[in-house]
Amino acid sequence: MSDKTFSQLDLIMEFFKANPNRDIAHPEVVDWVTKEYQLRTGKVFRDPDRGIRSLHQKGHLQKIAKGVYRYDPNFVILRKDLEDFAPNLKKQILERDNYKCVICGMGEKEGVELHVDHIKPKDLGGKATLENGQTLCARHNFLKKNLKQTETGKKMFIQMLESAKASNEKELIAFLEDVLKVYEKHNINGHIVWKK
Repeated sequence: MSDKTFSQLDLIMEFFKANPNRDIAHPEVVDWVTKEYQLRTGKVFRDPDRGIRSLHQKGHLQKIAKGVYRYDPNFVILRKDLEDFAPNLKKQILERDNYKCVICGMGEKEGVELHVDHIKPKDLGGKATLENGQTLCARHNFLKKNLKQTETGKKMFIQMLESAKASNEKELIAFLEDVLKVYEKHNINGHIVWKK
């Protein structure tokens, strides 16, 4: 089978359809899909986890637990409410953001793969609009996953704080602690806890 006759999502679905009505954890799917994709195309399947999440969001797979999915041919409910960005809208968003990740500033010049991301995730009702789109590098898009923008930010500030503490950067520590206190003051994302 040539790589032009199937997509990465097709390959993930091929695995699940061969294993119907079974709860399957990510590693099992990822191992098979990456190996099979390499065999069939000679290329590397970069983010199978994202593909699995996408198929769940679209209603092809049921999420049983964190990282565990099931394909049940009798319960496939395709979600028509999930909007993807049209190619011309993706181009507008990339141009507006100067073809750079809005988080780290890296872009195509640095050899970074760019994605157009929903600020408010699709399965939380986020629409495919210019205002709800942002350019992220593959790394930051993966880190964001399906989190709200404020959740992603809080997690990144916590990571930065831990790094600043490890290198004893006092000014940066004070700044990041102040930012995290603002989250607490406004009761934003209290389920994400930072160690004081």
